[in-house]
This record gives sequence, C-alpha cells and structure tokens, in this order.
Amino acid sequence: MPKPFLGVGVGFPFSLNDTGAIQQARYEESVRQSIWLILATAKGERAMRPDFGCGIYDLVFEVVTPGTIGKVVQAVQTAMLRLEPRIDVLEVQVQQASSEEGDQLLISVDYQVRATNNVFNLVYPFYLERSAG
Repeated sequence: MPKPFLGVGVGFPFSLNDTGAIQQARYEESVRQSIWLILATAKGERAMRPDFGCGIYDLVFEVVTPGTIGKVVQAVQTAMLRLEPRIDVLEVQVQQASSEEGDQLLISVDYQVRATNNVFNLVYPFYLERSAG
C-alpha cells in the first residue's frame, strides 16, 4: 500500500509552520502522533468519544507490582488494537523509574506500520501518584 493511506493531519501539539500555516503530520509521523494521543488520553476524557483513550489512567493510584505492570501492558495493547488500525503492535514493555515527580513507568511500544512494514518504537512516560510515607 502507498504511504498516502497513512494520512496527513493536523500536527500535535497544534502549531504553525514558518509560513503561518497549520503544521501537519504526514504518514509515519501521523501514526506516531496518533499513538501518543491514544496513550495520553484517559477513557471518557474526549467529548463525543467516550471509548477513545487508554485504560492506563485507571491505574494511576496503584502500587507498582508485577501485576500492575501486566495491567498496563494489557491496557496499551487493547487500546492500540481498538484505535490504531494502521499498525501491528510487536511488543509492549514497561520499565519502572522514579523521579522528583513521583513513580514513573516508561511504556515502550514497538510497532510496525502495516502499509510500509517499517518498524518504530515510541516511549511514553506515565506517572503514578507517589504514596505518602
């Protein structure tokens, strides 16, 4: 399939280019931005699309355990399967890290764009509430 199938849309975050026109995302970049938006949106957050988003935000106050990490992996895989038909998810890995903002999970999504067979990786930082104590 040719690349135009991947689409051209408004870039995220919304900005203007050097000529004052709306910045666009093209082809594989459009796919990458779509994945990022899915991961950054909680289910029910988007008006008129209550099914859009990823279930990871239901886990925001969970203690990080292997079970929690498994739930994150499952939520990401389910969201990608439902909402991004242009890709095949090859692997989702979750790595725990800590920062001043609190506990953080680094969600690594390896995916293949179906139209071009190109393989990409996206790492999404997901912050969990740090418990008091």
